[in-house]
Amino acid sequence: MKVAVVGATGMVGEVMLKVLAERDFPITELLLVASERSVGKKLAYKGQEHTIIGLADAVAKKPQIAIFSAGGDTSLEWAPKFAEAGTTVVDNSSAWRMDPTKKLVVPEINADVLTPEDKIIANPNCSTIQLVMALAPLHSKYKMKRVLVSTYQSVSGTGVKAVKQLENEMAGVDGEMAYPYPINRNALPHCDVFLENGYTKEEMKLAREPQKILDDRSFSISATAVRIPTAGGHSESVNVEFENDFELSDVRKILNDTPGVTVQDNPDTNTYPMPIYAHDKDEVFVGRIRRDESQRNSLNMWIVADNLRKGAATNAVQIAEYLVKNKLV
Repeated sequence: MKVAVVGATGMVGEVMLKVLAERDFPITELLLVASERSVGKKLAYKGQEHTIIGLADAVAKKPQIAIFSAGGDTSLEWAPKFAEAGTTVVDNSSAWRMDPTKKLVVPEINADVLTPEDKIIANPNCSTIQLVMALAPLHSKYKMKRVLVSTYQSVSGTGVKAVKQLENEMAGVDGEMAYPYPINRNALPHCDVFLENGYTKEEMKLAREPQKILDDRSFSISATAVRIPTAGGHSESVNVEFENDFELSDVRKILNDTPGVTVQDNPDTNTYPMPIYAHDKDEVFVGRIRRDESQRNSLNMWIVADNLRKGAATNAVQIAEYLVKNKLV
């Protein structure tokens, strides 16, 4: 199994290599791919050094799988070239997510839609992944009507520049700004760029991607995305209105029984999900599960996950694992 990791030197790329090693993904030849300025540099994987190569060289080597985390423009240009060479691309950017000809996949939910003909597969937005992991099993049982979600997203979701901005501000050092305002001791209701409708791109991803993943447009989602000064881990306050009523004990059991979801919900012991506990873990953590007393058939939840792992790298590797296990590559 010849595997390429495109964007290997980035934040998500580094986590992808870590996840591939942890999960002992079956690799016979690993191609580490990055931009021209990184070509020739060395990166270690499982104790062995690999030389970084460019995109054209990687295409020529015809890997079976290429996992991309190199930005939307790179994906738009190069994913089709890999696909033409027979490579199956798992893309972590937003480039292909809403393309009607491409599958948008969270393996625990809808990996069964994949076929050998799917040569470019989209990895959902990090905030979307943790949201649908909790919503999907409840939707199956109670049928969602409307979802309101407010996110509290870490600076790592923006990238290295944003992490450095937070570190500089905490240390009282002037430096390059990833955001239009300070992020330390602040909260920015501004994730990604603003659109004509007043929402940001991040908010519209949260509104549209779950419908595609669940292949269901009978429910609606409205989102507000906020950047907060945490180094890693995204949190979400979620209110769901269902068609059918529920028992809280059943909701907890359904979530507990969902692969990849861990319930942390005991107010008596101050047990609830937090980014500090989700760090470097692959589970999606759900807590603060309670009935919305202002509206019938409605539920409140708090959802937390490591945005670089299940929100990005781990989900992509799980897609690749599914492809190998089911002989789709």
